[in-house]
Amino acid sequence: MIILEKGGGGIQHQKTMLNKYALACAVVASMVSIISGYDTGVMSGAMLFIKDDIRISDTQQEVLAGILNLCALVGSLAAGRTSDYIGRRYTILLASILFMVGSILMGYGPNYAILMVGRCVGGVGVGFALMIAPVYSAEISSASSRGFLTSLPELCIGIGILLGYISNYLLGKLTLKLGWRLMLGVAALPSLVLALAILAMPESPRWLVLQGRLEDAKKVLMRVSNSTQEAELRFNEIKVVVGENCNKSHNGEGVWKDLLVSPTSEVRWMVIAAVGIHFFEHATGIEAVMLYSPRIFKKAGVKSKDKLLLATVGIGLTKITFLVMALFLLDKVGRRRLLQISTGGMICGLTLLGFSLTMVDQSSEKLLWALSLSIVATYAYVAFFNIGLGPVTWVYASEIFPLKLRAQGASMGVAVNRTMNAAVSMSFISIYKAITIGGSFFMFAGISVLAWVFFYFCLPETKGVPLEEMEMVFRKKTSNKDVAMEVDPR
Repeated sequence: MIILEKGGGGIQHQKTMLNKYALACAVVASMVSIISGYDTGVMSGAMLFIKDDIRISDTQQEVLAGILNLCALVGSLAAGRTSDYIGRRYTILLASILFMVGSILMGYGPNYAILMVGRCVGGVGVGFALMIAPVYSAEISSASSRGFLTSLPELCIGIGILLGYISNYLLGKLTLKLGWRLMLGVAALPSLVLALAILAMPESPRWLVLQGRLEDAKKVLMRVSNSTQEAELRFNEIKVVVGENCNKSHNGEGVWKDLLVSPTSEVRWMVIAAVGIHFFEHATGIEAVMLYSPRIFKKAGVKSKDKLLLATVGIGLTKITFLVMALFLLDKVGRRRLLQISTGGMICGLTLLGFSLTMVDQSSEKLLWALSLSIVATYAYVAFFNIGLGPVTWVYASEIFPLKLRAQGASMGVAVNRTMNAAVSMSFISIYKAITIGGSFFMFAGISVLAWVFFYFCLPETKGVPLEEMEMVFRKKTSNKDVAMEVDPR
């Protein structure tokens, strides 16, 4: 079924049914995110056993938890240029190989040093995966299905986190020395399988056009489109935008100058939007909940390890449930509205969590109502985050940049994302010891208010806009801002 509808620039575009081959490619590309999510989820429970086995301090736990994100920062910065040079597909392959090596080292883990090396190698892989999976999915999808396909990596991260929690619960019943090593090492096997599967995927047609490989690009577009007419339309739009670059190889030269040194007004707003949304995704505290949920529930009054790990499985299930809902809402409700609903719900959830944990802290008796409220508030916060801010961040930042700037623009956003992730994961224990655990969540609630204001004023809607017309959307935003300044020169 093909429906013609007006695009952002007045050109007619086809709204098509979801192409099955494009879906399959996006699913395979997104599988790398399952391993990335598994690394995050499994460490939350594994740290309970690592602490008892090799006797590490709270500071060492913070470093072990957060070092992955510092290394992911390096990986994400390298991934943009790498994907421009060797292609999107081989960058995904490289990420899966890094995961495999990191998992083997962590599973071996005779001491803290080897464990850290494995975590660092895996962290570089995370940086590659977080940047490349949404970009690849965005570049093979049509405008009408882009939100769905580009949010698949975030869903896969959620699946990975849930699998990590389940692994904690099941393998935690083994001996102390064997259990946590299996938790961390088992990810090597799916990494190997994924590396082989990626070889059957096609390259991104937009990257192929940038390399001047027009015939190859056209063949891929024929497979990821539902008709010859749609493929021709998409092919011509890409050629128009690439222009003179379509006849010569492009490996990312001059991109940083166009992004940061002398950007156009539209690109400047794109950078602000991408950096801002990635900043607020983690500044609002999601990593504190996902990584330290056993500690949060322990503070609330849950004592046994089995119940702590079981409660984290509930977080993983909540995350996946609402991510699946988000898949179908992104292309219907729109990115901007979902962000506003999501952030508003997060503010309420964080405020209730801060209140209930403060009550527990100040009481000498066990407060069953406060324990229950803590669990409900945590689940509500995770639900609202994953129906909006979580998936929208990756969809939005991967779709707004012009083709020449897309890979490295997205990598810059991921670098900010990983920096904030590392900052929260490596400082949360110290923060809650300084201002109480309830106070830390009141702090995250305040940051969420700032996030809502930023999203309202700085992020235009991109639902249904072809990738080649994103500059028009941000040009309109810039023009509106200039008009407002002329009316009110203050």
